[in-house]
Amino acid sequence: MKKHSKMYVEALGSVEKNKEYEATEAIKILKGFKTRKFDETVDLALKLNIDAKKTDMNIRGSFVLPNGTGKSKRVLVITKTKADEAKDAEYCGAEDMLEKIEKENWFDFDTIIATPEMMPALGKLGKVLGPKGLMPNPKLGTVTTNVAAAIDNVKKGMVEYKNDSYGNVHVSVGKLSFDAKKLEENVKAIIAEIVKNKPTGVKGTFVKNVSISSTMSPGIKISLDSLGL
Repeated sequence: MKKHSKMYVEALGSVEKNKEYEATEAIKILKGFKTRKFDETVDLALKLNIDAKKTDMNIRGSFVLPNGTGKSKRVLVITKTKADEAKDAEYCGAEDMLEKIEKENWFDFDTIIATPEMMPALGKLGKVLGPKGLMPNPKLGTVTTNVAAAIDNVKKGMVEYKNDSYGNVHVSVGKLSFDAKKLEENVKAIIAEIVKNKPTGVKGTFVKNVSISSTMSPGIKISLDSLGL
C-alpha cells in the first residue's frame, strides 16, 4: 500500500469523503492546503459515460485555456515549407532535427508542430515519439500549414485531452499559484470544450463525475450542478 506524506494525510482530513463541493469552494479548499516548495500543477479528472473500446466513443482534442497553463513550452517545428513562420519556436528544422532525436536521444522540447509534408518522415519515429505523447496530430492542431498560429496557441496555453481506456480524462488547468477565479475559469472552459465534443452515441449523462487536485494533494469532488452540467 502506498504511504502518503504527512501533508497529504493532513489535507485529506480536511476533505469530506464522497462530498461534492461547489466549484468555487473546491478550489478554495485546494488553495488552502499547505504549499510545497514548488508551484504545483492543478489537474482536473473527469469520468465520462463512454465505452472506450468503441472508436467512435473516444474523444481527443486540444484547447487553449483562457488563462493559460502557467508553464512555458518549448516548441520544435518540423517543416520544409514554413520555416519562415517558425520564428517564435525554440527549434526548427526538417530531417536534421529528426536525425538528432533518433541518434542523440534529444528531447529538449515539449511540443512538436509539423507541416503535412513531413509526416511520412515523422512516422518513422512513431515508436519513439508516440509513447512520450510527442507525435503531432491534425486533431490536436499540431499538424498544420498555419505554423505561426499553432505556435501561438501552444505558447498561450494549449492543453491536449483524451480519454484513457477506462473513460477518464485527465488535464492540467493551471498552477496552484493562480488566482482562484482564473483557475475556475479554466476549469469551466475545458469542461465546456469536452462536453461540446460529446460523441453522438452517448446515451444519458455524459460527465459522470469531476474532481480537482494538485500535484501532491488528494482529489476534491466537484458537484456537476456548479459546473452547469
